[in-house]
Order: sequence, then structure tokens, then C-alpha cells
Amino acid sequence: MESRELLKLLQETGAMLEGHFLLTSGRHSNMYIEKFRVLENPRALDEVCKAMSEIVQNQNVDLVLGAAIGGILIAGGVGRHLAVKHIFSERVDGKMELRRGFFITKGQRIIIVEDIITTGGSVFELIQLAKVYEAEIAHVVNLVDRSSGDVNFEVPTTALLTIPSESWEPEDCPLCQQGEDITQRGRTGKQMEMV
Repeated sequence: MESRELLKLLQETGAMLEGHFLLTSGRHSNMYIEKFRVLENPRALDEVCKAMSEIVQNQNVDLVLGAAIGGILIAGGVGRHLAVKHIFSERVDGKMELRRGFFITKGQRIIIVEDIITTGGSVFELIQLAKVYEAEIAHVVNLVDRSSGDVNFEVPTTALLTIPSESWEPEDCPLCQQGEDITQRGRTGKQMEMV
């Protein structure tokens, strides 16, 4: 899947929103990607998971790891296309954990899948979790990188689409300064510092 195809898919499914948004990271932005407009659509979900799996198809992947909630669907789809086991982590008291009997075996080659990367916080948490189990992280693959390229996971990383977008700390947000109402979309249970 080429970047322009994913961009068209995001637009067709109504996933790209403009306004004044509070992101999970705690930052504010003028753009929000509602990933569930893609993930709820069986055809769109299958297309993006197939494209993500093709990136790592020759990397001897043993396991696909995602984070609840959006990462459950993506991990499942990518795992199906790679014909490997797929699991997800959950936040418990603000910390990523494996639950439900999921485990990672020492030395397993895993890929981490993610939907939208802004600060990379969730992926850093997944990397740390995989390191606890002494897994080998082969690749990080995500749908959209909106980080402006300043996030380095120190492992191979590929995004299906890169859309650098503006985001600000709340105290620096020009939309707040203009008095625009803010919308908070999506909750992951991640602990945010609110100002």
C-alpha cells in the first residue's frame, strides 16, 4: 500500500479530522486521526494489516505485539497475514503489562505494531516490555507517523504514512490562545499530566 492510498483511505473513511484536539500524549493539535474509522471497516483493516505484514514478511517474525485497544485489531490482522501468534498488552495502573496468559519467550523475534505515533510513548512502553522478556525486536510498524520525524526507537521502524502535524504543549497552544474549544477524543488509560 502506497502512502497516497492510505491517505485516500483515511479520507474516505472519515478518519482525518480538523479542529482543536487533546491528544493522548497530553499535547494539543489541529488535526486528529480517528483510527477506528479505518479499524471498524473490514476491508480497510485488512488492507492496512496486509501492507504492514509485507514490510516484515522476510524477517523471521515469531510474534506480533500491539497495545490495547487499537493494537489488538492491528496485531491480529498482521499476525494472520504472517501466520504467527499475535498478542497485546494492557495498561494496569498506568503501566504496560501482559495479561490473559500472554507471554513472550526469551529470544523471540517480535514486531511491534502501532496505529498512530505522535510522541511514541506507547511504542517505547512496548519496547521496554519486550526487553523485560528478553525478546529481539525485529521491527516497529505503524499506520501513521505524525511525529515530524523526531522519534527514534533505536530499532528498524516503518510507517505506512507520514503526516507531520503540528502539536503543542497546552501552555504554547495557539488554538487555546485564540479561545477555541478543545475536543478530547479516545482514551487509552495512559497517565497524562494535565495543566
